[in-house]
Amino acid sequence: DLQGFCMMQGVLTNTRVRLLFRDGMPNYKQRRNGVRKRKSVRGCIVDSQLSVLDLVIMKKGDAEIPGLTDNTQPRRLGPKRVGKIRKLFNLSKEDDVRQYVVHRPLPEKEGKKPRSKAPKIQRLVTPARIQRKRKVLALKRLRSEKNKAQ
Repeated sequence: DLQGFCMMQGVLTNTRVRLLFRDGMPNYKQRRNGVRKRKSVRGCIVDSQLSVLDLVIMKKGDAEIPGLTDNTQPRRLGPKRVGKIRKLFNLSKEDDVRQYVVHRPLPEKEGKKPRSKAPKIQRLVTPARIQRKRKVLALKRLRSEKNKAQ
């Protein structure tokens, strides 16, 4: 409502009520074991006292809703993780993922060439990463051999 109290399903009123909550109930997170807490919640009946009402379109009808369903917004950002980029473009292990990163164009400035931004690819297996892994394993092996010698 206007003071920020959340609505609760099953409370059939359009006013606030104080309920005793226990673990597993919605709108309540148990901090200690076995603790119950009395909290104010708003009923699930809609009236003029609400400040915001979040809605989800479940089924699209015959006519378009202007400004909502008549145009599609493209996703602003592409995937960042290697596996998700491979899945999106249906790439094999041999393909270079860096060629397929989604670039986001930046607003152009006067007298400068157009620029774009791209995310840093995560979980990308590079020669440096392989070398680092090899080094860590070698150090591990060396330590175990040293311990066996003692």
